[in-house]
Amino acid sequence: MPKVVSRSAVSSSTDAQPTASAAAALRVYYCICGEFILVIEKSLAELPKRQTDGATIIRSQDSGNLKAVVFKLNANPVEPVLVERSEGHERQYRFSCPRCKLLVGYQSFPPPVKSAPYLYILKGALTPVQGQVPKDAFNLGDDATTSNV
Repeated sequence: MPKVVSRSAVSSSTDAQPTASAAAALRVYYCICGEFILVIEKSLAELPKRQTDGATIIRSQDSGNLKAVVFKLNANPVEPVLVERSEGHERQYRFSCPRCKLLVGYQSFPPPVKSAPYLYILKGALTPVQGQVPKDAFNLGDDATTSNV
């Protein structure tokens, strides 16, 4: 078998401007238990929040001139629930952590992920630092009551 020799050199400069690929780095988020849950192209802090429950809104489908956010969710679907809110009812198809079963998000259409226009990540469910509890993990303040569908 022929011998393969490879030579490469990596150079960098502190004066160099960041490249487009470096600026578009993927963000990784973890469950409180440390399990990898979400890889996304934007920081969750940059995304809009729902007024009803403070969940982070991730656009999962293109709509007109608005592009979907690129992401991968590592979560298991669980039984849907019907949430009673002050303005009516909302059906939520929820997703939980594959390790500890903590609810991490939901969408308004049945699974798979991205079958609905939006995916909602629950407030305080994910952290960017593995093994660290998010500061808003215990500030739920949810005004809704739930029941299994």
